[in-house]
Amino acid sequence: MTPFVLVPGAGGMAWYWHRVVPLIRAAGHEPIAVDLPGDDRQAGLAAYADIIVRAIAEQSAVILVAQSLAGFTAPLVCARAPVRMIVFVNAMIPKPGETAGQWWGATGAIEAREQAAVHSGYATEFDVATYFLHDVPQDVLRAGPQPREEAEIVFSEPCRFARWPDIPIRVLAGGDDRFFPIEFQQRVARERLGKEVEEIPGGHLIALSNAEGLTERLLAYEKGLTR
Repeated sequence: MTPFVLVPGAGGMAWYWHRVVPLIRAAGHEPIAVDLPGDDRQAGLAAYADIIVRAIAEQSAVILVAQSLAGFTAPLVCARAPVRMIVFVNAMIPKPGETAGQWWGATGAIEAREQAAVHSGYATEFDVATYFLHDVPQDVLRAGPQPREEAEIVFSEPCRFARWPDIPIRVLAGGDDRFFPIEFQQRVARERLGKEVEEIPGGHLIALSNAEGLTERLLAYEKGLTR
């Protein structure tokens, strides 16, 4: 049985993983969906890492799954916990010492998002419905809690790590992601990790829109580790 530590992106709501959790459990593994205080003005990356490490507790050889903004906590957790693999999911991939606020300009994320919007014919100005919810089933949205706003402190705190750990790192991206378009994610993964992206159907909130496809990939990664 492998522990999958599931870390949400901005807002920090463990509910984001609620469709993935039972699928991982049904496969005989242990899902640990972490809830983070996204709206706490005092809780930055270090506080998030503390919470994730406490959630891991005595678990060993965990697979750390980092969605979107959670990419900035992944290296901090790896320095303190027995992480066997990192899986980035539509994630922000930091450089050592970078802040999440700096990441946007350094990667050209906004320009890439706007160019993709022009090419595909939807609005270039960000709104939640267009960029996050366009492929999430309505019944899933109706059942969900009120989203949390992400406090600014997380975007100003440097990601303090020296280098990526010498463990397997996978980069998984939704081919329908409008917030971080697939071509953008491919470029960033190559530039920052020297990795290729594995593409599956789904938008930015892929754990809500394609839980089955996402879980299938996570389980395949785990199986590859145990061969």
